Amino acid sequence: MLDNYFCAPKTLRRLRTGLSGPYIDSFANSLEGERYAPASAVRYLRAAAHFGWFVHRKGGALVNADACTLATFGRHFPRCRCPESNGGTTGYHAAFGAKLFLQHLIQIGVCQTHVVVDTHGSESALVIAFRDWLRVQRGASAPTLRQYTRGATELISELGTDVGSWNVRAVRDFLLDRAARCGAPTIQKLITSLRSFLRYLSFTGASCGDLSLAIPSIASWRLVRLPRCLSEDELVRVISACDGPATGRLRDRAILLLLSRLGLRAGDVAELCLNDIDWRNGTLQVTGKGRYQVRLPLPQDVGESILHYLDLRPEFDASDRVFLRSVAPCAPFASGDAVSSVVKHALRRAGINTPSKGAHLLRHTAATEMLRSGVPLDRIGLVLRHRSIDMTAYYAKVDVALLRSVAQPWPGVSS
Repeated sequence: MLDNYFCAPKTLRRLRTGLSGPYIDSFANSLEGERYAPASAVRYLRAAAHFGWFVHRKGGALVNADACTLATFGRHFPRCRCPESNGGTTGYHAAFGAKLFLQHLIQIGVCQTHVVVDTHGSESALVIAFRDWLRVQRGASAPTLRQYTRGATELISELGTDVGSWNVRAVRDFLLDRAARCGAPTIQKLITSLRSFLRYLSFTGASCGDLSLAIPSIASWRLVRLPRCLSEDELVRVISACDGPATGRLRDRAILLLLSRLGLRAGDVAELCLNDIDWRNGTLQVTGKGRYQVRLPLPQDVGESILHYLDLRPEFDASDRVFLRSVAPCAPFASGDAVSSVVKHALRRAGINTPSKGAHLLRHTAATEMLRSGVPLDRIGLVLRHRSIDMTAYYAKVDVALLRSVAQPWPGVSS
């Protein structure tokens, strides 16, 4: 596979010698499988060879390479005079190429996985148990787990691990101290996470009484603003901004149609799998918050757009996710943030400037379009998977015709 990137016999011999030599061809296979551009792959292969010679000159072995070795290698660039560097001395590309090479060595079993840091090692057993409870009993997603356990960790760090000694005053003082230093959105999230954690402690009997009642509320008026959405003309412009035969454009168009026709959340689109689509019956299964599953009808234009993308989508056997990254490494979206990024870039290409630029903008747009088309609120709630009709009623604010028909005249003013 190395021959696909280099043709000079002298260069091939040089790259296949040294500590990295026995693994350089498999590394080239890995780069091609992850669809790195040829120019980038050449840089990373040169960096991998350079990394092997660097470890050899230090008297080490690749089996012992770790994050510290990578850091030392990065500091070596400014004064590098290695005759075997193979041109792999350009700071960023050399460092990133060496990192990819080390990850490849770990995957094939040459190096140990001790370069991976245990992000949960510093957490208390109580927080770990709380995370497991949220995941198993509540079906919480990874972002929710991070947010809730962050609040629990801060509370334990402030009040100590002896939960039985906590009292109402200590819990309230902790929250009020944080409120004085943070904005309202941050505090609202902290309140939610702390209440959940304290209810968990009460449920397990670790605390004396339900301390969640000690968490005060902050002034907040839910659903006070109008839904932020696109007009019909703006939606057409955004979708048209994804026209083109390129695989990335076909993917973006399918994503925008899913968001704007079915009102899916960003995480729903990122987690969508091939097995979730029933092509014969024209339906789509979506698993939302709390593992709540629902099967939605798949509109004709959405299904055709997905099929056009799948026809040109690169093969990826490691997952059955529908949507993959358009840049290397070829892999499914890591989170819903990537879906919101697709919307943001489409808005920019269409020349549309809105206060909200994420995927939820199109969810609001889908709801308001259904309402303007005469779809009842309860049906809209089913599509959006709202558990309360109050959330769906939020969109009634944009139905001006309906509001005008029920509005009462102002006292003392003739119509």
